[in-house]
Amino acid sequence: MNLSRAVLLPIDMQQAFDNPAWPARWNAEVDRNGLALLAAWRETGRPLIHVRHDSVEPGSTLRPDHPGNAFRPGFGPQGEEAVVGKSVNAAFIGTDLELRLRRLDIDTVVVFGITTDQCVSTTVRVGSNLGFRMVLVEDACDCFALSDGNGGTIAAQDIHRAHVATLRAEFAQVVTTTAMLDAISLSRSA
Repeated sequence: MNLSRAVLLPIDMQQAFDNPAWPARWNAEVDRNGLALLAAWRETGRPLIHVRHDSVEPGSTLRPDHPGNAFRPGFGPQGEEAVVGKSVNAAFIGTDLELRLRRLDIDTVVVFGITTDQCVSTTVRVGSNLGFRMVLVEDACDCFALSDGNGGTIAAQDIHRAHVATLRAEFAQVVTTTAMLDAISLSRSA
């Protein structure tokens, strides 16, 4: 995997998603995997742009004035790392993310975060449609169980699997954290 013109894009790694009001999540390894990716990526000196959901919805735990808007421990920017605030699902809509990537001559966007089926998936789809090569690190993502609208619940892991399958089929290369860490290691020695 060629990472010479790549950026790492952690999406919505925010404290609000630990609020007990949210439904059950499935991936107990999301933080461990995401932090491993951040540490390895930072060693390469390649661009890293954090995406934060800055909700405009009244009462949202993701509003900028709510403590839940803060990054999860270890996921905040370091040094000159950029932050793109968004108020919709896609990190490319209503932000300067595309402009930043074009100015950096980025062709590959490596993505992980919360939630697989919403902000991660939407960002991957839009990025692909804009012509970027999108890479999803699927085991560094997480999502919530959802109502099926008929009195039942769709398990979070099933929602995740379905969205990853769709993204793999049309919009992104899908890899594991281990595979991405190996690719990062290889790119450092190249």
